[in-house]
Amino acid sequence: MTKPNIAVILFPGNNCENETARAIRAVGMDADIVRWNQRDKLGNYGGYVLVGGWAHEDRIRAGAIAAKDPIIRKIKAESRKGKPVLGICNGAQVLIESGLVPGLKDEVEMALAPNINPFVSGYYCTWIKIKNIEGNASIFTKALEPGEVIRIPIAHGEGRFTTREDGLLKELIRNNQIAFRYCNKIGEIIDKFPVNPNGSMHCIAGICNKKGNVMAMMPHPERATWFRQHPNVWSGTFEDKEKLAPASKIFVSMKKYIESR
Repeated sequence: MTKPNIAVILFPGNNCENETARAIRAVGMDADIVRWNQRDKLGNYGGYVLVGGWAHEDRIRAGAIAAKDPIIRKIKAESRKGKPVLGICNGAQVLIESGLVPGLKDEVEMALAPNINPFVSGYYCTWIKIKNIEGNASIFTKALEPGEVIRIPIAHGEGRFTTREDGLLKELIRNNQIAFRYCNKIGEIIDKFPVNPNGSMHCIAGICNKKGNVMAMMPHPERATWFRQHPNVWSGTFEDKEKLAPASKIFVSMKKYIESR
């Protein structure tokens, strides 16, 4: 069977393309880094990942300029065919600014606003926990157990999911579009710092479109794919540290979905 081939989208200012490609390859897929001006070749890929960093220096707002790029129109068209699209951190900001997520209207319905926490103004980097919400629509969680808790890092200044659209949160909950929520180590969802590290409404860490094939998440699964990337892993063998960690299941889910189509 031919391996699924994923386009890792690179805008000027992104900086997570290589580690994301390595994580994709680690679960048995192929990955090519595709620059923003190489959109003519996009139709050849089975799925797409928009990576972290500062696309176009995050001028105006995080992800706002990249969301208007012609390559996003092409990715939108491919997503309508059912192809998976994952946006991580800055990539999530691009998906929100483009209206691909939550995707209920052909317009921007949400924002990723500046973090709110009691200690740091702006950029905040730490390890947190997220919970796979049982019954969610996302195809990127299907290799995870219902309610599974993942240890994973965040690194952003504008990661607070929010909206001014009346009733939108209730609709997202009703549609099972909320894929991941911030939680503590035993899976309790507590809407206060440090469990909710950025003040995101409803403790949202990852959200998908109604169809489930497009997801925006602020935490970085590519930085938690192997146990050796995790803090405080001094015990155990070298072989143990080289094993894939739970965050890799997000990419495994993508692979399984593509192979099932």
